[in-house]
Amino acid sequence: IAGFLIGFALGGRPVERAIRTKLTNTLKPDHLEVHNESHMHAVPPGSESHFRVLVVSRHRLVNDALKEELSSCVHALAIQAKTPEQWGSNPTLAKSPPCMGGSRGDHTMEEKLKEKSTQVGCWEGGGVT
Repeated sequence: IAGFLIGFALGGRPVERAIRTKLTNTLKPDHLEVHNESHMHAVPPGSESHFRVLVVSRHRLVNDALKEELSSCVHALAIQAKTPEQWGSNPTLAKSPPCMGGSRGDHTMEEKLKEKSTQVGCWEGGGVT
């Protein structure tokens, strides 16, 4: 059931899927979690613009691996990297702080995200492609 739920959840999440695939292929982590936290921010429903990543690996190259996403679709990426030993003694992910609303009063944010994301095909018609 867990595999089905993960597959179902990622089916409509191309940015999350790209992040997961690139980090897995590049870092070969012992453990990887990718959390879409866009719903916690002032962005349209279904957005893929704010992520938190937990990587258990000899952490390196995360930003290089996600260069395309960070320059286009992803507005924020919080990385919590742990060595296998750190993960073994504390297998938890720290919580993200609440959004301080930097863009909540900016009613043009949806258009800004759409404009930025369509440059590389991450957003189309109020959703992701």
